[in-house]
Amino acid sequence: MAASRPVLIRNGCVLTLDRRIGDFSRADVLVRHGKIAAVGPGLETADAEIIDASDCIVMPGFVDTHRHMWQGLLRNLLPDAPLAKYFRIVSRTFGPVFTPEDVYAATLTSALGAIDCGITNILDWSSIQNTPAHTEAAIAALSDAGIRAVFAFGNPASATGQFWGDPRHRYPADLPRLRKEHFSSADQLTTLALASVGGPHERLVEVWQAAREVEAPISIHAGTHADGALERLGEAGLMKPDTTYIHCCHLTDREWAYIRDTGGALSISPYVELTMGIGTPPVQKALDLGIRPSLSIDVETSAPGDMFTQMRCVLALQRPDARASGGQILTARDVLEFATVEGAAANRLGSRIGTLTPGKEADIILLRTDRFDVLPMNDPVGAVVTSMSPASVDTVIIAGKIRKRHGQLVGVDLSRVARLADEARDRVVAAISSRCSSPVS
Repeated sequence: MAASRPVLIRNGCVLTLDRRIGDFSRADVLVRHGKIAAVGPGLETADAEIIDASDCIVMPGFVDTHRHMWQGLLRNLLPDAPLAKYFRIVSRTFGPVFTPEDVYAATLTSALGAIDCGITNILDWSSIQNTPAHTEAAIAALSDAGIRAVFAFGNPASATGQFWGDPRHRYPADLPRLRKEHFSSADQLTTLALASVGGPHERLVEVWQAAREVEAPISIHAGTHADGALERLGEAGLMKPDTTYIHCCHLTDREWAYIRDTGGALSISPYVELTMGIGTPPVQKALDLGIRPSLSIDVETSAPGDMFTQMRCVLALQRPDARASGGQILTARDVLEFATVEGAAANRLGSRIGTLTPGKEADIILLRTDRFDVLPMNDPVGAVVTSMSPASVDTVIIAGKIRKRHGQLVGVDLSRVARLADEARDRVVAAISSRCSSPVS
């Protein structure tokens, strides 16, 4: 529910990221009924809660377009693991023993961590639907965290790596129930999508059809290796503007053409793609085709959960490729838009969030400029992209409600969340300890 009292953010350096409105070296942002009412200098309103942003950059919240939030219990577990080891340990060893209580604790921890880092909207690529109770737990955690989320209903975890024919889960058959029971409104804080696994082409056709029958956007990993799977989907006419393609490191030119020509979106997870050996993030290829990517964290088992890291990865990675090919060289503003505007578009929320545009919902962050890692603040976009970190996030507002203030989450019992996370992790480890001598070996 939107906050009832207006909020007036005063005297900040405002980056609207709306190209029609532009930026302000000093201005105010007025929030009323959970939406941005006005942006500009010298705003006034009666009975507003005043936030002094004199030493802050005010901008849209970051958007993460792909994260497996049930792995919030397994943060930092596999900083050195390649993709094959990740699948073996996380998907096939830990995942099958997660209880609904574990999913709740993990998703809540991941969501609160995202808010703490200034991420106001996140797509939970929830590949842990072992039973309907797991699904309910994940949705409840997103709601309790207060984050704007896209719940992408995914496959169950599997000890064998095969996701079909398991009687415990209802993937994708549960989509109509989820639409009716949890996602019936178009303007609620949590929305529905399909997290699509790969698999036999015939099965994939069935899964995508189920998503489109309930008007759920589709998110799918693609091009983690060269298999030509998207060519078959394109030939069958299944690729449409409602689909986001993740990674895309090893696509053929024909697959790229299908994404471009059908208006699909792109989610790049640069840190994970590089460290886990998936491939070189295809930033330059996307730009050459006129596709502006969004950014995502992917897995907290191996990657930090903030958008500052992803922006810097993309900026540093792309420039040598651009210079070598004579292509467009990205600017800091470009990657800031990837982390906000393009993320909102990929999550099918571009009309609601992503810019500080009057009429849009008030997902806003305040980043401090009076810290030693930033001051003196000379260029605000450069400061955000090249100097700031999660420690810079002073205030987070989601749908007009203040979720973080003065560097602390609001209304969150840290000790309770830590206890839930510790207890759940210990349960998971105990459940698999009898199977192998070391869960991460």
